Amino acid sequence: MFKNMYFKRLVLSCAAVIFFLLTIFYKYVLVQQEIKENKLQVVCTTNIIADAIKNIAGDYIHLDMLMGPGVDPHLYKPIEQDVTKIAQADVIFYNGLHLEARMSDLFKNMQTIKTTVAVTQDIPVAKLIRSQEHEEYFDPHVWFDPKLWAYAVTTISQILQKHDPKHKNTYQKNSSIYLEKIANMYQVTRKKIATIPKHKRVLISAHDAFEYFARAYNCQVMSLQGISTASEAGTKDIQKLANFIISHKIPAIFLETSIPPRNIQAVQQNVASHGLTLKIGNELYSDALGTYGTKQGTYIGMLTYNVATIVQELR
Repeated sequence: MFKNMYFKRLVLSCAAVIFFLLTIFYKYVLVQQEIKENKLQVVCTTNIIADAIKNIAGDYIHLDMLMGPGVDPHLYKPIEQDVTKIAQADVIFYNGLHLEARMSDLFKNMQTIKTTVAVTQDIPVAKLIRSQEHEEYFDPHVWFDPKLWAYAVTTISQILQKHDPKHKNTYQKNSSIYLEKIANMYQVTRKKIATIPKHKRVLISAHDAFEYFARAYNCQVMSLQGISTASEAGTKDIQKLANFIISHKIPAIFLETSIPPRNIQAVQQNVASHGLTLKIGNELYSDALGTYGTKQGTYIGMLTYNVATIVQELR
C-alpha cells in the first residue's frame, strides 16, 4: 500500500513538473512567434500603466508587466527575470516621480541604450503636488486625478505611434476613445463623491496616496504614512490620527490592498480605548489595480470601485 502511495505521489509530482515546463515552453514559443511577426516588444512596471497600454495597443504589441495586483511599487526590487525582459524590450514605460524608487538606477542606465519613458514626463510641473516629507520630490500617485492621468495616456500613445507607425491611426483612435471613457468616468464619480456631506468628506488611509484624489474630488485626506510606504508610522502618528478622528467624528477609515493592515487596526484600537466605535471600511486600491479580468483590474473600474466604497462608508 505504501509503495502504491509513493508511486502515485511520484507520478503526480512528475506530471506537475512536466506541466510547468510545457507552460514555460508554450510562453517562449508565443514570444518568439510575436518577435517573428515584428510585434513591438513593450515592458511596463505597474498594472495601471499596463491597462492604458492595452486600451491603446491591444494585441498589436507584446506587453510584459513587471508588477502585478497587490504589489507595492515603492518597495519593489527588480529580479533577474525583470532585467531580462527589460533588456529584450523595444520600449520601456514606468511611472516616474520616484514611484519605483528601487528601480531608479536601472531606468537611468537604460535611457542611454533604449527608449525608456516616464509616463508622467509631460504633466506640467505646476499641476504636480510636492511631497511634504521630501520637497525635492513630487507625489507620484497622479492616476488618482483623471485629468492628470490623461497626460500619461497621451504620452504612452505618442510613444507607441512613433515606434510602431504602421498602427499609428489605430493607436490615435483607441487613445481618443479611452480618454473619452476616462473623462466620462470622472464626471460620474465626482457627482457621487458630492453626495457625501462636506464635513464628512474626509478620507483616512494607511499611506499618503490620495492627495491628487482629494484635489480632484474636493475632499480632505489624512494618512499614517507618507507618500512612500517605506516610511513607518510611529505611536505618536497613531495617537495624533486617532485624536483627529475622535474630534471630527469620522465614521470610517480605509485599508489599502497593497499595504498590511496593522497600523490602521492600531488606530481603530486607539479610538476604541476612548469608548468610541470606528469602522474599518473595505479595502481601497492605491498603488495597484485588482486582479486582471475583474472590474477593479482596470483603471476605470478601480476608480469607480474606490469611489463607491468611499461613498458607502462616509455618506
